[in-house]
Amino acid sequence: MEKQQTRPGVFSGIVRATNPVFIVLSIGVPVGALIYAMNSESFTSINYVHVMAGSLWTGIDLFLGFVLGPVLGRLDPGERVAVFKRLMPRMTFLMPVLAGVTFTSALELTDRMGLPLDSPWIIAALVVTGILGIQGFAVLLPNEIRIFKQLLSDKPETDKIARLGMQNARLGGVQGIFQLAIIFIMAIIRF
Repeated sequence: MEKQQTRPGVFSGIVRATNPVFIVLSIGVPVGALIYAMNSESFTSINYVHVMAGSLWTGIDLFLGFVLGPVLGRLDPGERVAVFKRLMPRMTFLMPVLAGVTFTSALELTDRMGLPLDSPWIIAALVVTGILGIQGFAVLLPNEIRIFKQLLSDKPETDKIARLGMQNARLGGVQGIFQLAIIFIMAIIRF
């Protein structure tokens, strides 16, 4: 009787495609810093975590949308797939963590600063954050999973992988623009 090989699941495939050290660091460092800052009486600590996580999230999105996206757009689908195969596993772990840490630390900062949640600027920041969350968790993350399902299939559809990856790169640029809007709002709130 021949032993049947089992295909790996999408999540285990993503984990195998990503360096485990990267996974631990990309989750552990931001979440650990957030836990430390939230349990600290230091305003500087929570502010630092918020600014650092938000800067990384914004910078990566802007890089994807305005630097890497146009470069990928000029590559043939097979070359794009090679890039997405290496990039997407890391993005799947890093970006949701940065977004979550940024949002959670923002709520903590708002509370520590005594800002009313019904302030028009706080409401504007929450609306923009809601848009970012919907884009990230309803489009970007599912596309990353679709890409991995394709990469793990017996016959990956190169054109589909390239199309979904380019959609994510473009949406990364849109996210970067919304994040710049939040930075503008935060500058008004702070000063």
